[in-house]
Amino acid sequence: MRIELISFELCPFVQRSVIMLIEKHVDYQVRYIDLSAPPKWFLDISPFGKVPVLVVDDNVIFESAIINEYIDETTPPELMPKNPLAKAQNRAWIEFASNMLLLQFQWSQAANQTIFDDAESRMIVLMNHFESQLGNTRYFSGDDLNLVDIALAPLFLRFEVLFSHLPNEIFGEHTKTLTLSNNILTKDSVLSSKPEDFSSKYMANIRKNSPFMVEMLKTEKKQ
Repeated sequence: MRIELISFELCPFVQRSVIMLIEKHVDYQVRYIDLSAPPKWFLDISPFGKVPVLVVDDNVIFESAIINEYIDETTPPELMPKNPLAKAQNRAWIEFASNMLLLQFQWSQAANQTIFDDAESRMIVLMNHFESQLGNTRYFSGDDLNLVDIALAPLFLRFEVLFSHLPNEIFGEHTKTLTLSNNILTKDSVLSSKPEDFSSKYMANIRKNSPFMVEMLKTEKKQ
């Protein structure tokens, strides 16, 4: 069976599937595309024109959450609970992570103070709720990594980079969230999923696309 992941290097949703493939020891190939000028063959197989896309022999799967569930179900041991209610709850938190990634993108690429403040306020509310759901386990729902943790990994990784340049107003004093983030980000599969020079490339992308954030970063550097 031939498995190929269609990818854009800095996409957090792609990184979720990379982590999953590494965690499950799946042999796969990566084909990078330029999302600003996607080739026709890619648009023919990706209805939304988004990555990741997983090609299994001649079969196509799109959307990272669906890709990861397929990988999970076909390569034991499964990282999702068997109980239907628990599985549904995990899927809901994966969707939570997806929405947080979109907010994080809006925040990091803000065109002005209003967009920046609005995205930050919404993330603070969501992260307050998230902290209240966490117990004292190593990962989200126990002492073993699962699909929720993998969905959160790109979010936490990007926050780690951003918080090295900007104040961490979003996590606040959320000790459980910070512990979970550290546990996820030190996992071998997560570390191996990072593109080379990820931090530099990620910040360069932000500086390229948001003059407002360039000024924000300059201000923080002076303080």
